[in-house]
Amino acid sequence: MAMNPEHPIYIVSKGRWHNGLTAKALTRMGVPFKVIVEAHELENYADAVGRERLLVLPQEYLDNYDTCDDEHGKSKGPGAARNFAWDHSVAEGHTSHWVMDDNLDDFHRLNRNQKVSVRTGATLRAAEDFVDRYENVAISGLNYYSFCKSTDSVPPFVLNTRIYSCLLIRNDIPYRWRGRYNEDTDICLRVLKDGYCTVQFNAFLCGKVTTQRMSGGNTKEFYSGEGTKPKSQMLADLHPDVASVVWRFNRWHHHVDYKPFKDNKLIRKNSKVCHGVNEYGMVLKPKAKDK
Repeated sequence: MAMNPEHPIYIVSKGRWHNGLTAKALTRMGVPFKVIVEAHELENYADAVGRERLLVLPQEYLDNYDTCDDEHGKSKGPGAARNFAWDHSVAEGHTSHWVMDDNLDDFHRLNRNQKVSVRTGATLRAAEDFVDRYENVAISGLNYYSFCKSTDSVPPFVLNTRIYSCLLIRNDIPYRWRGRYNEDTDICLRVLKDGYCTVQFNAFLCGKVTTQRMSGGNTKEFYSGEGTKPKSQMLADLHPDVASVVWRFNRWHHHVDYKPFKDNKLIRKNSKVCHGVNEYGMVLKPKAKDK
């Protein structure tokens, strides 16, 4: 049984037409998507993924994007394209949208201490349905495969933390992306400070290839030249009450204290009642070799 998400999926991509992992993963799953690209890379992406799957980022989104700093001549990061995805989904009449990075190599289900690759959009649809049971989930998304070990005991989801790389966003919340760096953590913190909840799924996972291990994207634009200190410092400057800069694993990181948001509670919709177990058509099969 085909089971795909109800809400549109947007992949934000730059300089990775030759290795667009997320597009390849969703294609294997039979899940429709759009890739947002800059105009000068349109033909390269058209050859790689097909012109019908592409949306060109309007220049005004780059021109008007708030980088939260006064620097010039540097990439503005993916936030402008993410804002365009948000507005595009609103214009199409959707109530929510998915926005994904371009370096997700696969999607998985974690169940009974097994992490299994999925070849269906059912996990995304199940995540949508779970979130739709509640009135106050502003942002949700899938945790990274590498952050959930199959030998560990982890809950099916975690409340009120950051969501990276694979986000499901409610369209009616009063925010837009900002910041040259760490824009995902920033928007989650703004949501949490206003009393909304976030949901990070562990039952459903995405495989994330480390940004600095792939060419294109932010690797060339940021990290290969300036390291990780500026992006960590920006978040600490925007949210000094909960964020700080720390030195770990031989490089600079940001540290965020999410304890102030532990009292943000889910509010159940009375009309949403769940009966029994719904596997969304998923069955466990021996692994087949992908073509």
